[in-house]
Amino acid sequence: MTERILKNEEKAILSLRALYRRYGYLPYKMSKFEGYDLYVRHKDFLVGDRVITFNDTNGKLLALKPDVTLSIVKNGSGEPLQKVYYNENVYRVSDSTHRFKEIMQAGLECIGEIDLYQTYEVVALAAESLGVISEDHVLEVGHLGILSAVLEEACADRDFQNRARALLSQKNEHDLVRLCGEYGVSGENTGRLRRLIGAAGERREVLDRIAPLCERGAAKEAYDELCRLSAMLDGHADARRIRFDFSVGGDAGYYSGIVCKGFLSGVSAAVLAGGRYDNLMKKMGRKEGAIGFALYLDLLEQIAVSDRRTDVDVLLLYGENDAPEKVAGRVKELTAAGKTVRVQKQRPVRLRRGEEEQC
Repeated sequence: MTERILKNEEKAILSLRALYRRYGYLPYKMSKFEGYDLYVRHKDFLVGDRVITFNDTNGKLLALKPDVTLSIVKNGSGEPLQKVYYNENVYRVSDSTHRFKEIMQAGLECIGEIDLYQTYEVVALAAESLGVISEDHVLEVGHLGILSAVLEEACADRDFQNRARALLSQKNEHDLVRLCGEYGVSGENTGRLRRLIGAAGERREVLDRIAPLCERGAAKEAYDELCRLSAMLDGHADARRIRFDFSVGGDAGYYSGIVCKGFLSGVSAAVLAGGRYDNLMKKMGRKEGAIGFALYLDLLEQIAVSDRRTDVDVLLLYGENDAPEKVAGRVKELTAAGKTVRVQKQRPVRLRRGEEEQC
């Protein structure tokens, strides 16, 4: 009997499936190919804009799937609330190798009437998903409603707003101040943006910091939602690992509301990204709201592989004189107790010539 040691990403997928099923998410399976036009129309939504394409036998241009969310939205079930999870191989340029790679991706989507509970559930599951992979993790949450309101008040120019979003995501305060000067943004509004760029850390502290920026209109509405969400997260087992950070953003043409990114110790980039994407739904002719996230499991290769002895709870060795029935019985006892077991035959110790007399 041989035993296959699962890779980090394969172990994660098995655990994530069980997690999502517990919350009523159903599996989604997509075709390996989609029409290339789907990705051309929404290329800004993709992690990267490089897509592998080929011609079908009828001449139609197809693409090897670089994304799952677009397919789920396109092929939506029309249910009042569609809750699906997936683990699919997507084809995109890897962050680690910078070459096209077949990448394991897992995630979930909640489409329909998205209220505060559904938002909380998805954010909580994002944190739990990171915890499935590693105890040493953090989930950073932002709100595009607040960011968009502050930017709109500072300057209505779309080019300014896009450039400012990029600088905010980089926490580049120096160039943000310079950009404000270039567009004639007032000192007061420049100060508001500087306050926002430094808003990162423990949730209550961040809420206190940004409160003066959210006293009216859309910003106030978004702030109230964030406060209520934070209060709900206080009761979550992973509460201390969920932080607020307003450098977390996304393309405002697609995302709206809550956005998040997840990080693991030992991995140089975010392994999880997602948020509320109502604007994408509108672009694709859907009236519903939507929120979800994806895990980029190829990045788990950066995590150091643990010692093989820690891959199971029990290493069960048996010798020549041990009856197979006895071994099978012991394995049954251990697995019934919730233990993982590796069984292998113990090799006899062979003494070299001369050692027998020395023992």
